[in-house]
Amino acid sequence: MQRARTTLQQLTLSGPSGALEALLEEPVEGTTRAGLVVVCHPHPLHGGTMQNKVAHTLARSLCGLGLSALRFNFRGVGASAGSYGSGVGELQDALAVLDWAAQARPRSTLWLAGFSFGGCIALQASLQRPVQQVVAVAPAVERCAIDGPPRCPWLVVQGLEDELVDSRAVRAWTSKQDGAVELVELAGVDHFFHGRLNELRTVLENALGAAARALPEGKSGIA
Repeated sequence: MQRARTTLQQLTLSGPSGALEALLEEPVEGTTRAGLVVVCHPHPLHGGTMQNKVAHTLARSLCGLGLSALRFNFRGVGASAGSYGSGVGELQDALAVLDWAAQARPRSTLWLAGFSFGGCIALQASLQRPVQQVVAVAPAVERCAIDGPPRCPWLVVQGLEDELVDSRAVRAWTSKQDGAVELVELAGVDHFFHGRLNELRTVLENALGAAARALPEGKSGIA
């Protein structure tokens, strides 16, 4: 299936520890929706950046559904100022990016997504800012404190052969949460979705397509 073309804009956002490097990706064909998703990357101390292929797949998939996608580097990663903040600082970075998005796109619906460590940050941030959809891919729920489920629909995608995040722990954790959660488990998929990124894209499109189409039509560009 041919993927929609997108544009990329490099941004520098203000964060709690200084500048945050960011990329805004937007669809340039098809129907553009008045929605923007903030994407959180995996662990900064283990090579995680906004260029991670799973984070990139999250952004491109949602752009394909008509949303704009805003990836950013946590403090101390790439050109972002500061140093690793033990998860607490990274949560504050995510909240700052969400605040920027709400101000820059006041008529857009905000979604929040993340992979691995970034999935936990997305789940935590959703409890502190109003978002209408959360997507967590392989969230490391055993290694972070999450005070409760998102107050909106949320999707969890988990590989059953994940060597870093225990799929059984993810299943047990989601089963204990209230709220509109959908858990999709993928047989034979490892943590980084090696050779399976197209399958991840299909899962995201199928699970989120209706919600994206329900958003009003919008336009690209900051403001």
